[in-house]
This record gives sequence, structure tokens and C-alpha cells, in this order.
Amino acid sequence: MESPLRPGLYIVATPIGNLGDLAPRAAETLRHADLILAEDTRVTGKLLKHAGVTTPMRRYDDHSKEVDRNMIVDRIADEAIAIVSDAGTPLISDPGYKLVRAARQAGREVRTVPGPCAAIAGLTLSGLPTDRFLFLGFLPTKAKARADAITEIADVRATLILYESGPRLGETLKALLEVLGNRDAAVAREITKLYEESFVGTLTDLAEKFADAPPKGEIVVLVSPPLEAEAVTDAAVDRLLTQAMERLSPSRAAAEVAEELNIPRKRAYERALDLSRK
Repeated sequence: MESPLRPGLYIVATPIGNLGDLAPRAAETLRHADLILAEDTRVTGKLLKHAGVTTPMRRYDDHSKEVDRNMIVDRIADEAIAIVSDAGTPLISDPGYKLVRAARQAGREVRTVPGPCAAIAGLTLSGLPTDRFLFLGFLPTKAKARADAITEIADVRATLILYESGPRLGETLKALLEVLGNRDAAVAREITKLYEESFVGTLTDLAEKFADAPPKGEIVVLVSPPLEAEAVTDAAVDRLLTQAMERLSPSRAAAEVAEELNIPRKRAYERALDLSRK
């Protein structure tokens, strides 16, 4: 890419950890751009120094004002402006989609320079089904909102992918277990970095492992799809619930049966309520 870039907005993926993963085309795009929009100029500055790029930067994040966005859209009529996130592919749980939408509406050219993405990297490491997956980003921080969000997608027949921080990982895994049942799962941290680790097992295994030992670094959590509906019949669920409710409340019985049969807790609880009314 020896000639100047055409005017437009360039979505440039950057490494998720190992700076050596910066693609040659990405480096050239950043080198020839008139301006780089960075989520954190300090983080991007380290990458630019590594790549020998001296293009000026400007901060752009979720807190940027509409007037700033409009100014950028005006500039890309005549200039090449690149947008990057702190790591990985911009717009994936990062700011940027409003800018892309505004640029499209203004008839500006938008191009992508693809590359690393932690969600996809984590999926390939997990050993879980890859034919269908659902990216959830970060779950809500409050317990009820988090449980509601998980319940909403409990029956989706796809591998679930989400991002999480170390201090919140244990509670998130526990919430996933309570709502989804004891599915196969994986936790990947610090992907492509020196201390990269992947852990696989059931949600029970992983919830116990990280309950009192929050890991550091960037974390991707993956959960397998639910079992086929016919794998566990309502009759089987009802039989175990009836036995469990002789000694437990419907809620506790549902939790016990959901874990035993590896089914969503929501399904078990709804059956328990039906049985308790009869």
C-alpha cells in the first residue's frame, strides 16, 4: 500500500495481546491514515511505537459527543481516518458503531481491515460447537439483571460467548450454572499473551474453581448449547421433581433436578410450579 489511502473510515483490527499479530495491511493503513481514532491513546500509542507509526491520534470512545462524531464524518469526506479499539476488532464490545452508522448515512466510504477478535479466538480454543454461536458481550453487573439476561437466551441452540473481568468471573459462572444447568463450558484468559490459559469442564467445575480465586487479565467465557429437547422428557423431569419436592421447596427442588439432568433451571422451576398447583 504505497499510494495514499482513499478518503473514508477504516475499521482496523489490532492485536488482542501479542503485538506481533498486527497484520501488515493493518500497519500500512495506520501508517498512511491522516488520523487514528483510539479508545485509549496511551494503549494505542504502544502499538504504534512498536509498528513505527507516527500518525496523529485522537481519543474516540462511548463518551464522545455527537458534535465530535459529526466532525469526524465531515473530515472523512476528504481524509482517511482509521478507528481502533484497545485490542481486537473495533465495535465488538467497543465504541464505534454509531460512527460507522453516521458515516454510512452521510454516504462516506467505510472499509474494514480485519484481524484478531478475542471472542472468535476463545471459541476456537474451547472445543465447543462452532457451527452456531451467540456473542453476548458483557453481562449486566447487578444480579437480577444478569439472571434475566441469561434466562432470555437460555434456550438458544448455540454456543454462548461472553467477556468478563476477573473479579466478576466467579459470580458470572455461578449465575450461568443456576439458570442454564450444568453445561460444558470453557474459560480462556490472556489469549496470545505470555500467560495465556484455557480451562474446560462443566459450569459446576469452573464455578467452583474460580469462586474464591479470581484470575487476572482479559477473559472470554464460553458455554455449550442446551441439550436437544427430546433428550430429557417432561415426564422424566416431573418424576424427579415429585420426589425432590417431598423434602424440598419447589425452588430448591428445581435447582437440584436441573443440575442432575443438565437442563435449564427455568424449565425445571416452571414444571415444579405446575406440579405444586396440582
